[in-house]
Amino acid sequence: MESTMNILNRLISGAFNDISRRELLAIRSGGFEDVSVNEAHTVDAIGIYMPKTMSYVADKLDITLGTLTVSINHLVKKGYVNKVRSETDKRVFMLSLTERGKELFRTHQRFHFELVRSLIMDMSDYEADMFIEALSSLNKFLKGMPLISEQR
Repeated sequence: MESTMNILNRLISGAFNDISRRELLAIRSGGFEDVSVNEAHTVDAIGIYMPKTMSYVADKLDITLGTLTVSINHLVKKGYVNKVRSETDKRVFMLSLTERGKELFRTHQRFHFELVRSLIMDMSDYEADMFIEALSSLNKFLKGMPLISEQR
């Protein structure tokens, strides 16, 4: 009989891979064939309301400014993001979404909403609370876990 650890490992790994595939499919079927999942997450971090600084978005995504710069430059060329130098501090760039970027944002948000809705729609309040507790525990573990590059 398969152990609890093996079952959970298989289910978590499978869910991660399936979610990633479905997320890309949702992006592509929304008319955004030129966008990766990581780029959609970058657009999501910028949001549709207030312009954000590069530092804010990099912190939100937990990536370096250099990594973000590469992604932003691609998104600017593709027509999803506006990158404008700050009026008050010329060292700072402000990021906002173009109309096409806002469409991508909404498509990506819709995918996440449908994913969460499908997960909890048949759960009791108690089961949803236990699921939240389990995912919170997983997130806490992952946030405390050093990255491979930090282990060297």
